[in-house]
Amino acid sequence: MKGRIIFLLEEPSMQAFLEDWLPRVFPGWIKGQHFLCIPHEGKSDLDRSLGIKLKAWRLPDDRFVIVRDNDNTDCLALKAKLRKQCSAAGRPDTLIRLICQELESWYLGDLPALARALEIPKIDTEANRKRYQHPDDWHKPSEQVKRLAPRFQKTRDARIMAQHLAPGTNRSHSLKVFVEGVRRLADDMGYREDPIH
Repeated sequence: MKGRIIFLLEEPSMQAFLEDWLPRVFPGWIKGQHFLCIPHEGKSDLDRSLGIKLKAWRLPDDRFVIVRDNDNTDCLALKAKLRKQCSAAGRPDTLIRLICQELESWYLGDLPALARALEIPKIDTEANRKRYQHPDDWHKPSEQVKRLAPRFQKTRDARIMAQHLAPGTNRSHSLKVFVEGVRRLADDMGYREDPIH
């Protein structure tokens, strides 16, 4: 693999999740060698520093992925705005992935993993599987996870979820699009290993 994939993230919880999850999904990946996660303190911080970071980056073989919550905005308009920033910074090939709606949507998409990770078996019930059949449609999935697991802590539990979440059986479409986009990018960079399912 030539260069690294640099993930520009909205928040530290996504960093906590991806640093443990990516090496599970893409066997052989090593943090710092194959990928690097750079968290920000929310959307405003990411948006403000995006152009500066992309323009100032001095390793030409590194490629970028922006990972940002959609948070019920117009995703086409948001993607167009981010794409314009990337092009203006000289990085038009940046991959933009919007999570519908938050990281917790991915958790709701895999209730067995959520139940195992948080050690609350009653999360994975037939009623909940039906309720969260379309996890990307929930406006505030973090509130739903908190309802299922009142002691849920965003960053701490992101690390735990990374050990359990399975992309192949996840019901979140945005997670599947994220994995597919990263896989294609890794292939373009010469990293041929297939992700797990």
